[in-house]
This record gives sequence, C-alpha cells and structure tokens, in this order.
Amino acid sequence: MPEATTCIAPLADVSAVLARLPQPVHVVGLLGPGMAHPVLPVPEERRLKLSFHDVSSAAPGHTPPGQEHVRALLAFARRWQATGQGALLVHCWMGVSRSPAAAYIVHCALRPGADERALARELRALAPFATPNARLVALADALLGRAGRMISAIDAIGRGAETATGWPVTWPLPGAEGKR
Repeated sequence: MPEATTCIAPLADVSAVLARLPQPVHVVGLLGPGMAHPVLPVPEERRLKLSFHDVSSAAPGHTPPGQEHVRALLAFARRWQATGQGALLVHCWMGVSRSPAAAYIVHCALRPGADERALARELRALAPFATPNARLVALADALLGRAGRMISAIDAIGRGAETATGWPVTWPLPGAEGKR
C-alpha cells in the first residue's frame, strides 16, 4: 500500500497541486469567513471547508478558530485515513499559518505514538516559512490529550522565515499506512 501523504499549499497553488497528487484526493480548505472556497473537481464528501480568521486569540470583528473546527478536522482526517486512498491536501489563503497547523494536527492525530517535537521539526524542515496558528495547535493539543506537548513543540520551532506566501509542501505520513 502506498505511503500516506499530506500536502500543504497556499490557495493560489491548489489546482496545480491537486493535479499531481495521487487520487482520490481529500481536501481541507481553511479560509476566512466570507471567502469563497475554490471550485475543485473533488466530490463534496471528500472536502472539508472551514471558515475562520487566521488569529490566535479572540479579537473584535474576527472569528477565531474554535474547538468545533478542530473536531471537524480530526474527524475528516480519520475518515480519509480509513479510506486508505489518495492524499490529503490542506490549504489556506497563504499556506503559512492555518494549513501548516492543520497538517501538524493531522500528523499528531494519525501518528499517536510520534513525538510532538519530532513532528514539529519535520514540519520546519519541509516548510521553513511555516508559522502554525497557535490557537489551532492549542485546541488540538487539548482534544488529543497531548498535555501541552504540541504547544511546546510548535513554540520550540519558533516563527517561520519571513515570506509573502508559502509554497506547496508534501509531507509523508509514515506509520499511518498500516491503518489506512
């Protein structure tokens, strides 16, 4: 069985990335409220469209990520894992904060025995620009019972390199293929 793969991408690269990933692709879109999710040749049952602002704390006029968003992400990732097919494409507007956080969360959830710091270092090596959304990570840490280890691991890799936008990154999901 082929190795499971996640891919992180900014919105501008979604169509090109989708065309080169092993099919069938499952897609997680994390965009701001009021932003239209792209029209993609992916059936709705293989898509998760989440809408919230890229903020790490509540602020007037902004919708922060909530526990319901992380619960939906975790459930969707587990459904993808259960299919045993294709790749998981995670995108946000710039591919720097929300989608790297979501991919990190997926890896932590689907690799429960993996060390959180090792996973954060994998993310940093693949995506030097990634600055995962701290609120998403904290919510997932609590839901996954990671006792602050996910938060600490992301804090340890620090802010990513300055960039106007991220670029597509493919992140293998070793150890998950036997469960897929």
